[in-house]
Amino acid sequence: MASKTNKHVLLAITMVANFFNPFTGSAVNIALPPIAAELHLHAGAMSWVTMSYLLASAVFLVPMGKIGDRWGRKALFLWGSVVFMVASFACAFTGSATGLIAFRLLQGLGGAMMVSVSMAILMAAFEPRERGMMIGLNVASVYLGLSAAPVLGGFITEYWGWRSLFLINGSVSVFVTIALFFVIRQEWKVPEKTPFDWKGVAWYVPSLLMLMYGLSRLPQISAAVLTLAGLLGLGRFIRLEWKAEAPVLNVRMFRHNKVFGLSNLSAFINYAATFAVSFILSLYLQYVKLLSPREAGLLLMAQPVMMALVSVLAGRLSNKYPPAGLASLGMGLSVVGLLLMAFLTGTSGNAYIFSALAVLGVGFGLFSSPNTNVVMSSVEHQYYGVASATLATMRNLGMVFSMAMATLAVHVFIGDRVINADTLSSFLQATRLVFFLFAGFCTLGVFTSLKRV
Repeated sequence: MASKTNKHVLLAITMVANFFNPFTGSAVNIALPPIAAELHLHAGAMSWVTMSYLLASAVFLVPMGKIGDRWGRKALFLWGSVVFMVASFACAFTGSATGLIAFRLLQGLGGAMMVSVSMAILMAAFEPRERGMMIGLNVASVYLGLSAAPVLGGFITEYWGWRSLFLINGSVSVFVTIALFFVIRQEWKVPEKTPFDWKGVAWYVPSLLMLMYGLSRLPQISAAVLTLAGLLGLGRFIRLEWKAEAPVLNVRMFRHNKVFGLSNLSAFINYAATFAVSFILSLYLQYVKLLSPREAGLLLMAQPVMMALVSVLAGRLSNKYPPAGLASLGMGLSVVGLLLMAFLTGTSGNAYIFSALAVLGVGFGLFSSPNTNVVMSSVEHQYYGVASATLATMRNLGMVFSMAMATLAVHVFIGDRVINADTLSSFLQATRLVFFLFAGFCTLGVFTSLKRV
């Protein structure tokens, strides 16, 4: 265990990092219309400013978790912070859409390096009796970042431009890097004598990349081919990992640890059903309701504020009550919030939108902390890195799937046209379809989560 001073400094560092990672992503959603106007992006291309980060994050999370376990979790977190910092500054100064998307990919790699080991570091540093609160605070920092992003992101975008979002993120990364380098001396690793599973990585990375890229480009024929190739490649990867002596992803954990498998599946479903909400509503509020970025941000903050408030309470409750039951209740509330959003029209009032977002926020906050506690408590300490990276991968895969469904719906109804007065009715149809799909998917997640109780 880390010393009392170091472990709380470590918690502060990871909380700051966890605050600004989602802050950038959520703030970028608010800034998409100004970015599209400056870089000349159509409706489908706008999603790639968000998707590029998620793709890189999901692809590299599991390999990075294994690398951190073997060669040092603190070192990986430190280098991830450096990569994230450089990419953030590069995003701020790029002059093209291609450059922005490319640097967002690099930013996703840096984020994956940090996220894959952050929870494993904290689980090793804190006593079991402290972990519920620690997880609650860590999750709350994520939601505080999400809470601040709509308001601050909208304000910053409106008055200083979207590039300043990345400048701020890069500047904060400088301080995180310095603090981690000079204050935290302890290292956490799990020494292994077996060779690193490079063959598994060689199958995992391109297969997952093809699958997620293909999903995001459906219904094109080439996208269907890529999706199928990705699925076949992942099937081969799973067979290799089942026999590997030291697999990069211990797939046997899913078969022999029912709680671990169901909890990760629940996380995937929850994020798949909720992540693209902010993307769709940001466009809805600015194109349909004609709100400014700042006004849209104020309204969108209802969901993450409730997430932040509830997640701390849920972390405490998960130490006293069955966390799987709390998580299932949270997913049920998310279904209610999504159904409310499915009935949005061009004249829906701000109070209605705020209420639907608040219900969704309560449900999400009630799900996340207990579910994380269940996942990390279901494995032995030597698997913390892999478990943390696997859970983060499920979250990111859910995010990509969520964005893919939203992008597909927009593409079906609007195509490659820009969102304007002529396409607003089609955009509203796409919005309703997306939220009904999300509600149905989240309902499936309720039953998946209940199987653990």
